Amino acid sequence: MHESYELEEIRVKQDLEPQEMLRVIFDYAAKIANERRLDHLLMLMADMGREMIVSDRCTVWLLDRHKQELYSTVAHGVPPLRLPMSAGLVGHAVTTGQPIFIDDAYTNEEFKDVLQKGAVQMDQQTGYRTKALMVVPFRNNEGEIMGAYQAINKLTKGEQFTPKDLDHLTLAASYAGKSLESALLSNEIEETQKEIIFTMGEIGESRSKETGNHVKRVAEYSYLLALGLGMSEEEADLLKVASPMHDIGKVAIPDAVLKKPGKLTDDEFDVMKSHTLIGYNLLKSSKRQILKTAAIVAHQHHEKWNGRGYPCGLQGEEIHIFGRITAIADVFDALGSDRVYKKAWELDRILNLFKEERGHHFDPQVVDVFMEQLPKILKVRDQYSDLALA
Repeated sequence: MHESYELEEIRVKQDLEPQEMLRVIFDYAAKIANERRLDHLLMLMADMGREMIVSDRCTVWLLDRHKQELYSTVAHGVPPLRLPMSAGLVGHAVTTGQPIFIDDAYTNEEFKDVLQKGAVQMDQQTGYRTKALMVVPFRNNEGEIMGAYQAINKLTKGEQFTPKDLDHLTLAASYAGKSLESALLSNEIEETQKEIIFTMGEIGESRSKETGNHVKRVAEYSYLLALGLGMSEEEADLLKVASPMHDIGKVAIPDAVLKKPGKLTDDEFDVMKSHTLIGYNLLKSSKRQILKTAAIVAHQHHEKWNGRGYPCGLQGEEIHIFGRITAIADVFDALGSDRVYKKAWELDRILNLFKEERGHHFDPQVVDVFMEQLPKILKVRDQYSDLALA
C-alpha cells in the first residue's frame, strides 16, 4: 500500500517543457559521452529515459546475440535479469523491431498471456501496480537492433505513453548509442582479459600440482578482504581479477624444485623465490591496469610485514596493500590444502598461526579483517572445494 500511495503522490508531474527537455538531454549527454563502464552507462541511460518521458521506472535491455538472450544489468526497482531473446514484451519488440504501447497491463488483450505471467504476477508479489507500459527497441550505427528501453507507468495526469514519448525515448537511445557500443566493446575486451589472466594463473598453479580452484579461492578471499578493509567495489574487483596471477612466475621454475616432495635446500629455495621476480618481469611493462595490478601481486605476495620476506625485504606499508591482502589469502589456502610436501592443516591451527604472525608476517589490520570475514571466507572455501573437481 505504501508504494501505491507514493505513486499517487508523484502523479502530479507534467510532461517536460522544451527547455526542460533540452536541459535533461544536455546534462546526460555530457555524462554519457565520458562514461565507459557498462553498468554506469546503462544506469545513466535508464535515468535519462525516465526523466525525458516522465515515467516511474525505466529498464535498459541489451541483446546478447551469441547466447540468444536479453539481459539487464541495472534497472529501476528490478534486479539484474537474463531472459530468452524471444521472451515477454521486450523479446517481441526486439524480434519484430516494433515498439509496444500498453495503456493498462490488467485490461490489455493483445499481450494478455505475457502480461499475466510477467508484470501482473510480479505485482502480486511486490504490491506494485503496473499500468502503462512502453517498450522501444533501439539500434546501433549499422541499423542492427542492440536492445530496448522498457518504461513503466507514466506519471502525468493522462497516465499513458504517447507517440511523442516514443520519439523522446528513441532520441535518448540515439544519444547514448555510440557510447554504448564503445562500452560494450570495452566490456568485451575486459572480460577477455579476465579470462586470459585466470587461465594463465591456472597454468602457473597446475605446474605445482595445484587445482584451478586454488586461484578461484585466493581471488574470492582477496575480494572479501579488500571490501572488509573499506576499499571500493572497483578496487576489490580489480584485485580479484589480478590475484590469480600471483604465482605466474612458477612457469619458469624447474620441476625438480617445484615438485620436490621434501624440504628444499637453500639453493633450491633461492630458485623457488625467483618466481616472484619472474612473474613481475613478465607483467610489469603492461599499460593495462589489470596486468599492472597483477605485477604488484606477483612481486609482493611473499613480502612480510616485519621486512623478512622476499624478494625485496619490504616492510610494513612499503608493501602494497594488494600484496598484503594476497599474502594472507594465499597462505590461508596453501595451509588448508594438501601439497606434495605436506598435508592440509586444521582450521584452528591456521587461525592460531595467523594470530601469532599478526604484526610479523602479516599486516595486523588485514589479519583483523580476515577474522571478521571468516564466515564468508569459509563459505567460499566450501563453494570452491577441490572435491568439486573430483
